Amino acid sequence: MSNRALLEVIALDVEDAVAAQAGGADRLEMVTDIAADGLSPSRETFAAIRAAVDIPLRVMLRRTDGFAAGDLAGLVETARGLRAEGADEFVLGFLGAEGGPDLAAVEAVAAELDGCRWTFHRAIDRAPDRDQLRKALAELPGLDTYLTAGSAAGVDEGLPVLLAEAARAGEPGYGARILVGGGLALRHLPELRAAGIDAFHIGGAARPEGWDRPVSAAAVAEWRGALG
Repeated sequence: MSNRALLEVIALDVEDAVAAQAGGADRLEMVTDIAADGLSPSRETFAAIRAAVDIPLRVMLRRTDGFAAGDLAGLVETARGLRAEGADEFVLGFLGAEGGPDLAAVEAVAAELDGCRWTFHRAIDRAPDRDQLRKALAELPGLDTYLTAGSAAGVDEGLPVLLAEAARAGEPGYGARILVGGGLALRHLPELRAAGIDAFHIGGAARPEGWDRPVSAAAVAEWRGALG
């Protein structure tokens, strides 16, 4: 069995996607409007990227900035449209007014996904009780990953949390894979890898010239090389 780590890169368009795959990305997280922390792409953008690359795509289900679900019927409709276009992996995460998971919203969207695999994104880093959130979501169909920095402030602060959660792998609520992202730097990798974490997510790190420039295949290749 290979111990190759998974490298996921944020892609906004076809140019990003092609460069990320060329650099060695294993999977893309597809979003639009990064100024709003990443919203759902259009069906047309998904279709264009799907045609341009052959690595897995996880597609964001999010229609508004922040971590509230907002228009739930609209979200379900977005999920339905993307699935009709061929999307089969997703990213989502909604919190209620008190900061805990919005189970009604997550369950409604997960039901529309009908068993497709999905990531609960960094909303977990805003939840007051991560353990409660994990246990509340543990039985939802398709949930296989948490994208997390361990802290809303990023990996520098969240590292102890990430290491502690990795040590609980397999316990109730801790079966999903940890995908580390959010202020992740190359210097964090040795300690995270030593803890058994094997999935990493980059956005800005794949764009050394900033978000108004496309993904750099060379930057992705540097991460691929560091991960082995």
